[in-house]
Amino acid sequence: MTEQPPPYWLRDNCPCAECRDPRNGQKLFQIDDLPPDLAVAASTELDGHLEVLWSDGHRSRYPLDWLAGEDGGDGRTEQGKRLWAAADFARGIPEADWGTYLTDPAEQAAVLAAVRRSGFAVLRGVPTVEGQVLRVAESFGYVRVTNYGELFDVRVEPDPNNLAFTNKAIAPHTDNPYRDPVPTLQLLHCLENSATGGDSGLVDGFKAAALLRDEAPEHFATLTRTPVPFVFRDRRTELRADRPLIDVDPLGRIREVRFNNRSIGTLRSGNRDAFYTAYRRFAAITLRPALQLTFRLGPGDCLVFDNTRLLHARTAFQQDGHRHLQGCYADLDSLSSTLAVLHRRSAALDELAELFAGEGAGEYLGEAVTMAEHMLQAAAAAEAAGAPDHLIAAALLHDVGHFQGALHGRDLMEGQDNRHSHTGADWLTGWFGPEVTEPVRLHVAAKRYLCAVEPGYRAKLSEASEYTLQVQGGPMDQDEAAAFAELPGAVDAVAVRRWDEQAKEPGLKTPDFEHYRPLLAALMR
Repeated sequence: MTEQPPPYWLRDNCPCAECRDPRNGQKLFQIDDLPPDLAVAASTELDGHLEVLWSDGHRSRYPLDWLAGEDGGDGRTEQGKRLWAAADFARGIPEADWGTYLTDPAEQAAVLAAVRRSGFAVLRGVPTVEGQVLRVAESFGYVRVTNYGELFDVRVEPDPNNLAFTNKAIAPHTDNPYRDPVPTLQLLHCLENSATGGDSGLVDGFKAAALLRDEAPEHFATLTRTPVPFVFRDRRTELRADRPLIDVDPLGRIREVRFNNRSIGTLRSGNRDAFYTAYRRFAAITLRPALQLTFRLGPGDCLVFDNTRLLHARTAFQQDGHRHLQGCYADLDSLSSTLAVLHRRSAALDELAELFAGEGAGEYLGEAVTMAEHMLQAAAAAEAAGAPDHLIAAALLHDVGHFQGALHGRDLMEGQDNRHSHTGADWLTGWFGPEVTEPVRLHVAAKRYLCAVEPGYRAKLSEASEYTLQVQGGPMDQDEAAAFAELPGAVDAVAVRRWDEQAKEPGLKTPDFEHYRPLLAALMR
């Protein structure tokens, strides 16, 4: 038997509807609501779950694979990241086409995952239109507005308030270290780059910090515990944040690097001699050629990078041409959220695909086609009719409830209504909106409705469909039919019902589930 965790931890994580809101997963109790003598009264492992009876009479049920899971953290520390040197990208840097990124969820997830794991990615072919960098940020999150505005132009300015707005070389650095919190993402979109020079560079600050920890652990410790005053001033702004050059989490893992020699103020406390010895050692590591990845941004390229990890740089450039980039800031939490949702959707689609390939490939309730063939035929009929995407999805998924409830489709054929339309709709609510779920929920009622109001419809039912009609309540009476017609999803449900009745032709060739995957992904919440 699985070793049980501490009782208060286990009870605090009870997933039942009494303890957590089933819609959002938030807890419905305070930790001090639990009795002071809480204990496990009895427990057993059954069907892949740990079932617990508590001393206060409450019952909990936990998936065993969830109990055995590990905490991956918030993704901000060095844990699970790829710490790199320039040679690691000899075969190319993480990149993607902008158009593909916008239309293919898998490609978008790959780009965002690269930013999380390696710290950066480049989108190619982003339209060279002013302000387009904001659209890139909005594709995964929100723009962080600073004193530089919603966006900023990186080009030679006549009266610059920052050396970035000159043609001088810029050493590896992180941006805005004088802010707390610092903008955690930066985007740079190239509109023009015809000048000689002006190549971009990146250094993995986590890699540099890890090397310092290996080579001079005492210097690493100094930089993690010395607050450094970072300062920025101009005519309209005065900013200061006192933070270490290397920030670690309570477990000692590198979490953030702030490195900008142009913004370090005057250090007036602590062991200044030890700090400057460590600071110089760290600076020398960041300048090692092996760590410096250099590449050139061309028009339409947009670099997205982690500003708490990567140091970015620029070579000097001549004013024999024009170099114009537009930049903005965003935050890692929104990128991570978008990536998590993309992964969640992908997992849901994988689950649906497995259903079609596995249990759905079995017999379909007395018909001459399998359940998967039936649902694919219904979707194909909807698609052929020019139906909107949400109705194609509803037609494709209308019978998934036969596999999800306490009662199976087999129970329906044995004379017990399994209410699969409701079970399926409830299951799909986790991923789709009512435009998809309500036609699924009402498609059985739509059969009963059509049998009541449309002469000749019932005679077209297959033998199995006639049998299930009786189990499901038979044709509606006049009042039931009138009430059904007033429901918001009634018209769509009737459309799905008609495609349902058409979808029982043995051997009919249809697109497979993967054909509908992009459509489903676009509809998912």
